[in-house]
Amino acid sequence: MKKSSFLLLAFFVVLSGFFTSQRFVNQQAKANAEVESLQREIDELEHLKQLSEDATKPLEKEVDTLESRITNARYGISKAQADAVAVESKIEQREKDLAVQYQILSRRVHEQYKKARMFSPLLFFIQNANAAELTKDLAYRDSVKAQDNKLIQTIGTELFQLEEDKAELEQTQKTLASLEAQLDSQAAFFKGEIGKAKDYQTVLGSQIAELSARQQEIITARSGGFTVSGDSELADDYLASIKGFNESAPGGYFAIFSFGAYSHRNGMSQYGALGRAKSGQKYAEILNAYYPGSQIKENYTAMDQISVDGNGSGSFEDWYLQRIYEVPASWPKEVLKAQAIAARTYAIRYTNNGQKSICTTEQCQVFKNSEKGGAWKEAVNETKGMVLVDGGGNPVSTQFASTHGGWSKTSGWDTTDGAGGSDLLNKAYEKIGGSPWLYKSWWRAGYSSSGDTCGRSNPWLSPEEMADIVNAHLVITKGNSGEAERVSPVTTSCWGGNPYSHSELRDVAGKYGGISSANSVSVSQGEGKTNTVTINGVSMNGDQFCKAFNLRAPGNLRIPQWSGSSCSGAFFNIEKK
Repeated sequence: MKKSSFLLLAFFVVLSGFFTSQRFVNQQAKANAEVESLQREIDELEHLKQLSEDATKPLEKEVDTLESRITNARYGISKAQADAVAVESKIEQREKDLAVQYQILSRRVHEQYKKARMFSPLLFFIQNANAAELTKDLAYRDSVKAQDNKLIQTIGTELFQLEEDKAELEQTQKTLASLEAQLDSQAAFFKGEIGKAKDYQTVLGSQIAELSARQQEIITARSGGFTVSGDSELADDYLASIKGFNESAPGGYFAIFSFGAYSHRNGMSQYGALGRAKSGQKYAEILNAYYPGSQIKENYTAMDQISVDGNGSGSFEDWYLQRIYEVPASWPKEVLKAQAIAARTYAIRYTNNGQKSICTTEQCQVFKNSEKGGAWKEAVNETKGMVLVDGGGNPVSTQFASTHGGWSKTSGWDTTDGAGGSDLLNKAYEKIGGSPWLYKSWWRAGYSSSGDTCGRSNPWLSPEEMADIVNAHLVITKGNSGEAERVSPVTTSCWGGNPYSHSELRDVAGKYGGISSANSVSVSQGEGKTNTVTINGVSMNGDQFCKAFNLRAPGNLRIPQWSGSSCSGAFFNIEKK
C-alpha cells in the first residue's frame, strides 16, 4: 500500500474517532441541558408553591382565630337562645295567668252589670235603716267598683306589655338565626379559599415530583443504573403478582416487588439452574456458572458414614444423599445432577468444619428419612464421588437457594446475556425456570400462598400509606431517638406496641419535609441491588427505604432481603398504577 493510502486511512480513522467522540460529547451536552432545564422548571414551581404557602399561612391563622371566635359566638348564641326559650316559657305562663284574671274580671263585670240593672235608689234608702249603714254600703260599693277598674287597667297594661315582649322575642330569634348563618358563611368562605390554595399547592407538588422523577431517570441513566420494567407475570399468588396489581389495584396505588425470595444470594439458584437446563446447559456448565473458579473432582474420598440430627447415622452415599429433598425429582436430569454434586460437596465441607451432625432443614439442606427415588436416585448414583473443589483440591462453599432474583453475589447477573438492564426479568434464567418468587410483592407470612396476611386484603399501598413509609424514613434518619421509637407497624393486632397513627407520624415528620400523599416514584437499580428511591421529591437509598418499609409497613408486608436491622443489598422495585 502506498504511503498516501496509509495517510488517507489514518485520516479517516482519526476523523471517525473525532465524530464518535463529538457525538458522545453532544449526547452528554444534550443530557446536561435537559437536566438543567428540568432544574429551572423545578425551581420555578418550587418558588410558586412557596409563594402560595406563604399566602395561605395568614388565612390558616385567620381560620384558627375565626374558629375560636365562632366557638365563643356560638356559645353566646346558644345562651341567648336558651334565655329566649326561658322568656318564651314565662310569656306562655303570663298568658295563662291573664286568661284566669280575665275570667275573674268577666264574672265581676257581669255581676256589676246585673246589680246596676236591678239598683233602685229609693229602695236602697228604704232598705238601710240609718245613715251609718247607708254610708257603709255606699263605701263598699265604691271600693268594689274601684278594684274592678284597677283590675281592668292592670290587665290592659299587662296585655300591652305581653304583646311587646312577644314581638321582641320574635325579633331576637330572627337576629340569632341571622348571626349563626353569617358565622357559617364566614367559616365556609375561609375554609374554601384555603382548600383552593391547598389544591393548587398539591398540583404544583405533583408537577415538581414528576419533573424530579424525570431528572432522576436522566441522572440514573448517566450513572450506569437502570429502572426495571416489571412485565413478568410469574408469582404463586395472583394479588402479589404484577399481573394482579395491574388488573386489580386502584389507580394511584403502589406495590413493592422484590427480586427473589428469602435468599443469601450465594451460589446456585435452583430455579435458575432449571432455566439453564431448559436452555440446553449440562450440569457442569450450570455448576461452573454458579460456582466460578471451582472444578469437579471425580472419585473424591469422602466419609462412609454421616450423622443427621434426630435420625442417627447412615451411609453417606446410599442413605443420606438419597434422602435430600431440595428440588423435585421431576426436574430435568441435568438440574438433579448439579444439585446432587452441590449437596454432596456441601455436606462434606460442613462435616469437615468440625460439625458432628448435619441439620435437616433449609438452614443446611432439606433431609427426610425416606428415600426420594426416581430420577433423583439416578442423579446421585451417576455423580457418585463428584465434588466441587478449589485449586487446592478442597471442597468449596456450595450454598444454594430457590431464587436469587436474577443476580447472585458469587457469580453476578444470572441472565441470558450476563447483564442487567430494564429487561432484566424477561432474560433472567429464573423466569425461564418458572420461579414463582422472581418478582413478587410479599405480604403473607412465610412462603405459602395461603399464609396469614395479618388482616390485609392485598399487598398494595394507597398514596397515604406510601407517604407514611416516606415519613417513617424521615423520622428514622432525621428525628431523635424518642421520635423514632414509635416507628413500627400500624397493625397492632399482629405486632402490638404503641405505633404512631398515620396522622401522628405525618405531624412528627412535618418538620423534616414529610408528605401527606405520594403521587410519584422513581427507582434506580444497580448491580444486584436497588440504588435509589425518590418519592414526591424525597430521595433515599435502597437500604434506607427497605428499613423504613420493613419497620413500618402494615400487616405482613416486607422486603425479604432483611438481616436483623439491616437491609444491605436489598433488591426491589416500586410499581405505581
